[in-house]
Amino acid sequence: MSGGFFALLDDISVLMDSTSTAAKTAAKNTVGVLGDDLAVSAAKASDFSASRELPVLWAITKGSFLNKIIIIPIMLALSYYFPAVITPVLLLGGLYLSYEGAHGVWGFIFPHEKEHPSEQKGKNSQEESEKSKIKDAIITDFVLSIEIVLVALASVQKEPFETKVIVVTFVSFLATIGVYGLVAFLVRFDDMGFALAKNAKTGSFKRKFGLKMAAVLPIIVKILSVVGIFAMLMVAGGIFLHNIHLLHEIMHPIPTLAAELILPLLIGGAAMIIIDGGRALFKKIQ
Repeated sequence: MSGGFFALLDDISVLMDSTSTAAKTAAKNTVGVLGDDLAVSAAKASDFSASRELPVLWAITKGSFLNKIIIIPIMLALSYYFPAVITPVLLLGGLYLSYEGAHGVWGFIFPHEKEHPSEQKGKNSQEESEKSKIKDAIITDFVLSIEIVLVALASVQKEPFETKVIVVTFVSFLATIGVYGLVAFLVRFDDMGFALAKNAKTGSFKRKFGLKMAAVLPIIVKILSVVGIFAMLMVAGGIFLHNIHLLHEIMHPIPTLAAELILPLLIGGAAMIIIDGGRALFKKIQ
């Protein structure tokens, strides 16, 4: 009896050790997508009044958890019953990331001002606009969540199914907690700075430091946006290079980092021409 008990403990120990190693690998591989998720979420959550930032962020976070609850079982079931489907779905995700990344780079080269909801004529009320933004953020999170789950799943494809379940679930929910926890800190960063400067003497270090904290938030969000776009492109590039042997052979002479940026830019640019050009043509026909 005791021998069976210790054998069980040994099996659990081996499983936990294997799971821990797999989780580290999966978490490392999802960093690129998380960078994009963080940048997008911070930009969306910071576009509200201070009193609405945290409630809006909490609504988006709940939507993100729901996304994971929906996506994880579906992707695990597909990997178990129809593993051949995972690669095409992963490539579709890479196509989406390439398209969004190319759009982001295009926006850097040819910047244009976004229309603020309060300045739009004939649009919904502020409350309806807020709900619309939350919905849009949750939809964006859904696509990125699929990518996070698939990248995590691809990292543990050779592991036993129970390890896949533990690792993918752990990494996916940790991603939501980590990303939206950091976003909550970022969107209140300027308010913390104002609070620090409020009761400080004019000209004091405390006041200057607090005001500097408030002033630096837009810069942080902008940096995250830039880093997020390039991280998104590199994740897409990695997906294409690792799953399409022909592309890997073609891009082999080019350094890996350069290939992971160039390839998705070319694919994303082509997708922009087809999708955006098709939309413009459709509008003209109508």
